[in-house]
Amino acid sequence: MSTTLRVELCVMLAVAVEISAAKWVVASCGGGVGRIRRKVLSEESATARFEALVQEVVEARRRLGVGEGARVVVAYEAGQEGFWLVRALRDRGIEAEVIDPVSLQVDRRRRRAKTDRLDAEALALALFRWMGGDTRALRMVRVASVADEDNREWQRERDRLMSEQRACVDRVRKKLRTQGIWIALDQHERQQLREGKLRGFDGQPLAPMLQAALLIELDRAETAQAKARELEQQLAELSPEAVERIDRLMQLRGIGSVSARQLALRLFWRTFDNRRQVGSCTGLVGMPYDSGTMRQDQGISKIGDPRIRGLLIELAWMWLRHQPNSAIAQWFIARTQGDGKRGKRIMIVAVARRLVIALWRYLAHGEMPQGAMLKPARA
Repeated sequence: MSTTLRVELCVMLAVAVEISAAKWVVASCGGGVGRIRRKVLSEESATARFEALVQEVVEARRRLGVGEGARVVVAYEAGQEGFWLVRALRDRGIEAEVIDPVSLQVDRRRRRAKTDRLDAEALALALFRWMGGDTRALRMVRVASVADEDNREWQRERDRLMSEQRACVDRVRKKLRTQGIWIALDQHERQQLREGKLRGFDGQPLAPMLQAALLIELDRAETAQAKARELEQQLAELSPEAVERIDRLMQLRGIGSVSARQLALRLFWRTFDNRRQVGSCTGLVGMPYDSGTMRQDQGISKIGDPRIRGLLIELAWMWLRHQPNSAIAQWFIARTQGDGKRGKRIMIVAVARRLVIALWRYLAHGEMPQGAMLKPARA
C-alpha cells in the first residue's frame, strides 16, 4: 500500500448500524483495509441507545487510530426507525446518512450466511468505499425535513381512510350480491339496510348474522368517511411551501385538487438536480437488457411509489384531453399517428414521463410547460 493511500484511509471512519427492534449492531471501519470493530447496543430506551451509539463512535475512533480531523460518517438502512436517528446525529455534529437498502451489492450464490454481524460489516465496508469516492458502492436516501414528513403523513392517512372506505363498501356490495341484491348502496339504500328492509331474491329478509355483519361493515365505511372529512379540515396545517406547490399545480388545466396534493406532498417535496433523477424517482425510465447478442427492452423500472406512477398515467390522459395544444400533446399525436389503442397505451407512459419532468421544471424553475394553458382566474 502506498503512503498516500494509507494516509487517505486513516482520515476516514465509516460507522454502519444494523438496526433491529432488539438490538443495534454497530460495525466501524477505518484506519486501514480490513480493520473492523463491532459493538452490540441493547439499551432499553431510545435515548440510552442513542447515547451509547455516540459513545461508540468516539471509542471506535480511538481504537482504530483515526485522528481527530478525520471524516466520520454514521449510516443505517432506511427502515423502521425512520429519520429521527439521522436528525439526532446531525444535531450532535456527526455526519449521518440513510442508506437505500436495495443499493447494497450482495453475494449472488443461492445459499449464503446472513446474520446481523455480517450485514453490519458489509454495510461498513460499502460505506467506507462510498466515502472514498465510489458512488456505486451505496446510494443514499434523501432525508425529509420534519415539515415535509408531516405533510406526507397527511396524504398517507387520507389514502388509508379512502382505501378502507372503498374496501368496506365493496364487501357490503359483494355480500348483498350473494343474496341476489344488486344495488349501488347510495344513501337511501344504506338506510334501508339499517332498517332491515332489504329483501333477497326470494323475497325473504336477510339472515340475522348476515345483517349484523353488513351493519358492522357499513359502520366502518361511514366512520372512515367521517374521519376523511375531518382530515380535510387539517389542510391549513400543511407547511406554506407545500400549500404553494399545491396552488401552483392547480392553476394548470387538467390537474385537480386531489392530484395536486398527491404530487406536491408525495413527490415534489424532494429536490432534483436534473430530469433523469425525476424520471428515475417515478420509475418511468426504461430498463434495457443488453448482453452479448441479446438485446431486449424489459419495460420501465417501476421504482418508487406505485401510487404516484399510477397517478401520472391518469394525469397523462387528462393532459391530452385538457391541454391539446401543448407540446406534449402534439408530440403524442405525431408519434401515434395511425397507431391503434395498444400503441397509444404504450406511448402514454412516455407522455407521463415528459409530463412529470415538465411539472418539476414548472415548480422548481418557473418554466411553464410549452403550450400549456392556465385555468381562468376566479372572480
